[in-house]
Amino acid sequence: MSDTTATFPAGGAPLGAHTPSAPDGELKFMMTSDYHPPNGTLLGFWVYLMSDCLVFACLFAAYGVLGRNYAGGPTGAELFELPLVALNTTFLLLSSITYGFAMLEMQRRRQSAVLGWLAVTGALGAAFLSLELYEFANLIHEGAGPWRSAFLSSFFTLVSTHGLHVTFGIVWLITLMVQVGKHGLTAPNRRRLMCLSMFWHFLDVVWIGVFTFVYLMGVLP
Repeated sequence: MSDTTATFPAGGAPLGAHTPSAPDGELKFMMTSDYHPPNGTLLGFWVYLMSDCLVFACLFAAYGVLGRNYAGGPTGAELFELPLVALNTTFLLLSSITYGFAMLEMQRRRQSAVLGWLAVTGALGAAFLSLELYEFANLIHEGAGPWRSAFLSSFFTLVSTHGLHVTFGIVWLITLMVQVGKHGLTAPNRRRLMCLSMFWHFLDVVWIGVFTFVYLMGVLP
């Protein structure tokens, strides 16, 4: 809450404003609160998500073009371990469900429950990243690094870009947990939780595309 005073010439004050007369004959306009456009943050975040869609669309297109260029190296059928990837997918999809529970508790104004579900969401996201790093380490150990072929270059670029998004999402989630623990479920914090919710579900949708287009189709002959 802030008090802001703006000075206008006499007769030039906006209609409906509180305009006490000043000794010098000028009129003053008093704002008793900060102005925030309704839903402005959510609209801006939707614009960001659409730009991120374009980034992933380009990466999927590059993989679609290069995904069969093995350069005499290993193929996806030889490298991918579907049980491991399926477990990783389960972690990320469950994290989307637990974040949904956090949003439901936010509507009920239960701060401790929100923090608890956010912690579970962060733990599942960390488990997802751990398995992804384990997969990358195994591939590089087997000589199937991103430098081996165009197929592996496009694979590592697409999957690691998604992993970086999950990493930033976890950092954002931890930051919001600190903010909610310190200031409670204020209107700005609820708005930030909604933005992170859209971001987290967006990453789930992208990963479903990765799992289907890269892994499932990659093991086909």
